[in-house]
Amino acid sequence: MRSFMRPLIPAALAALVSGCAVFQPATGNVEINLVAINDLHGNLEATRFGQGKAGGIDTIAAALKDWRKEDPNLLLVGAGDMIGASPAMSAMWADEPTINALNLLGLRATSVGNHEFDQGRIELLRQAKGGCASPRPDKACKYAPVYEGAKFRYLAANVIETRSNSPILPAYTIEEVKGVKIAFIGAVLKDLPDLVAAAGIAGIQVTDEAQAISKLLPKLREEGATVFVVLIHQGGKSATANAGANDGEYCNDLQGDIVNVVKNLDPAIRLVVSGHSHKAYLCKVDGRVVTQAETAGHMLSRIRLMVDKQTGVLADVSARNIVMEPERYGSEPMAREFVAALRERSQAALTRPVATLGSSMIAKPLMEGTEESALGQVVADATLFTGRAWGAQIAFMNTGGVRTSLETKSGNVATLGDVQAVLPFGNELVVMNLTGAQIRALLEEQWMGSQADKRGFLQVSEGFTYQYDTRKPVGERILPDSVLLNGVRIEDTSSYRVAANAFIAAGGDGFSTFKQGSNRVQTGVRDADSLAQYLVRRENDRRPVGQVAATQRFMHVN
Repeated sequence: MRSFMRPLIPAALAALVSGCAVFQPATGNVEINLVAINDLHGNLEATRFGQGKAGGIDTIAAALKDWRKEDPNLLLVGAGDMIGASPAMSAMWADEPTINALNLLGLRATSVGNHEFDQGRIELLRQAKGGCASPRPDKACKYAPVYEGAKFRYLAANVIETRSNSPILPAYTIEEVKGVKIAFIGAVLKDLPDLVAAAGIAGIQVTDEAQAISKLLPKLREEGATVFVVLIHQGGKSATANAGANDGEYCNDLQGDIVNVVKNLDPAIRLVVSGHSHKAYLCKVDGRVVTQAETAGHMLSRIRLMVDKQTGVLADVSARNIVMEPERYGSEPMAREFVAALRERSQAALTRPVATLGSSMIAKPLMEGTEESALGQVVADATLFTGRAWGAQIAFMNTGGVRTSLETKSGNVATLGDVQAVLPFGNELVVMNLTGAQIRALLEEQWMGSQADKRGFLQVSEGFTYQYDTRKPVGERILPDSVLLNGVRIEDTSSYRVAANAFIAAGGDGFSTFKQGSNRVQTGVRDADSLAQYLVRRENDRRPVGQVAATQRFMHVN
């Protein structure tokens, strides 16, 4: 499965970012420079970062151009979630503009992330390989009549088709740089099935990350590789990591799922480029360097490998995370023109007014002292509003499905682009029957499973309330008498109509009780359309969303 990929960028773009001076070999070592990006999520324009903005394809391209002047052999690699959960300017065109932008930047390889599977395996393979045969024909090949696919490799060593027992995508790619063969091995978190719709990965199993990676090394050595780099969509967090650390300055307190993966890798692997948790860190785990560069293109990790010229053995690894500041790197003309053309093409649809809100922003972050989001409540209410046509009485929304605050750009008028940015997945809404006992079991699942501390609580619709006590054992934390619908106690044996998006309705985010729902109806209404319709209805009723501050619907009892 060897891959020696051609340079993908025009000469006008051949270059990269700051941090390391060009090394002049004097000790028998050869310097190889990498730049890593993770969790871009289709953010082609600069977005809010700290007190200003960072990122943007044009800024990244300018930085890469500078860095490639220092080392024309520099390689750009990724750790997944390049697409999916994207702003509307990319999502409305099936994320094809982001793939094309990554081609423009000269990305060589990236692991898949969970969001690459948002639209299912078939669509991921089309996005990777090109073509227009898509499960979403309303978006595919609409930006341009021909879509040629990714010029880089998507890697997935641990995503296995059960019928053939083979990876659905290449497990690795080998690059030869300055006479050194480097193997890049890709993997995604083994909890992928909990994070994507089950129908989209039917016939696929996701195996242990470290085992899938390590077992490849004998084959990679046979193919001449002497340096091994892991690109993995799995992450952690650090309380002490310095996002702008100088070479050799690393945290030693990395926590999270990535730690056990790293500890179980073959000892020959000394560099792990991670993603998924949207954190900025440069850490060491058992002597291995582990990097992550935040999210949305706000940062890039610049990595220097020092390799013994005679043996090909990796002698040293050093890394820096560098903020992509537009004022520092400027704007590369070709990338700037690419984004400008995309913006112009998209603007007519994205700037179409939807409704006037009661404030300029409905916030995604949790309200202080609660597990509830004002915007999460609004989305749950919109889901209930749509679901009522099929008898819905209660609606639930997963916190992670709300991607950004609903923030207007002109007065309090929300546009289609604003709405689609909140709900970029295009999930269809589903209505089903659940008993009162099943609803309580569903709420108990908020503390269960490997993702319990990451996914957040279910956001609930107006009229549904309950209390919980975390001093009680897991599985017994919901106070039965407190679970109310419009002030009336939910009865275990009674049946209720419940609305949710297709992702969690299929058991996504570990909420498996949804799969027990009976009398299921596919509404045919997408979540973003539901939200837009709800905003219009509230405006017409002279009760615009955001006019009244959100209040708690479920409460922690101490």
